[in-house]
Amino acid sequence: MASGPRGSRFRRTLLAVLVTASVAVPVSGAARPAAVPAPAPPVLAPLTAVALGPALDARYAANRVAIRAAARMASGHGDQRRAAALHGMAGTSRHFLSFDGRDGGRIAEVFGDLARARRIAVLVPGSDTNLDRYGRFRAGARALQKELGAGSAVIAWLGYGTPGTVSPEAVTPGRAHEAAPRLRSFIRELRTAKPAARTALLCHSYGSVVCALAAPGLPVSDIVLYGSPGTGVDSAAELRTRATVWAGRGDGDWIAHVPHARLRLPFTTLGFGPDPVSREFGARLFDAGPAGHSDYLKSGSLSLRNLARIVAGAGNTGVSVQAPEAARHA
Repeated sequence: MASGPRGSRFRRTLLAVLVTASVAVPVSGAARPAAVPAPAPPVLAPLTAVALGPALDARYAANRVAIRAAARMASGHGDQRRAAALHGMAGTSRHFLSFDGRDGGRIAEVFGDLARARRIAVLVPGSDTNLDRYGRFRAGARALQKELGAGSAVIAWLGYGTPGTVSPEAVTPGRAHEAAPRLRSFIRELRTAKPAARTALLCHSYGSVVCALAAPGLPVSDIVLYGSPGTGVDSAAELRTRATVWAGRGDGDWIAHVPHARLRLPFTTLGFGPDPVSREFGARLFDAGPAGHSDYLKSGSLSLRNLARIVAGAGNTGVSVQAPEAARHA
């Protein structure tokens, strides 16, 4: 192991991981609920730019049918809380591009009119986001679409099994490696359906590791990393993207205290490397104000306003780029 500051950082990372694992393994094993059964998702035709409106309506309708079927299975399994949540999701005011109720849930929900949208934000969540803990993620997506206004759409993409915040998986890239191909496929289909729309990828916490793996060549205008533990690469340049790479962290975000280092072991890697808001990483910084780890998309917040301006394409001229406290003194 290296000596000096870098070696010290590695040791802190390893210690943090070992402490996390010692707590998470018994807790997750004791608290993990039985899987709630759900049917296989419907087979859906790919979206194209031709007759997009009717194609979206058909897809939304097919997913409502799938959600209702999942609700019936959840009720039969005795999970009335899940069943009630799914009944709510099946309402005609909800619009899902995809739905799979198995294994914690894989969904993509649309806010706004995707068929007419000129600006699109795709939100990629971090840890502990699933069907049973979807409310906060959904609320953030709704707040962002409201901030963006007419001509916009926001997609809450819960397309992977997120790790638990307090779990060994939260400090390794395994879940991100599973998620990245799915995210790439989703963005490419979206690009085919909406080739003229400006599309930004907004990546929260562990979601920034997912986005970093998916980033090379991805057809998006901006990749925004916020509340990030790191990305698995040493710099924005290593993302191999033409998109503008942004990073922000709120002054109240506990993620600032996570060691930003990476330790390669024979069978895995612990940690995700440099802090995206550090100078060495080289991202364009945006001011997230006082945001805590779960507050970036809170209505009325500075972070929400700046994220909306980035999505709208005003970022290069209109977003405050005052660095978070850690970066100011880096």
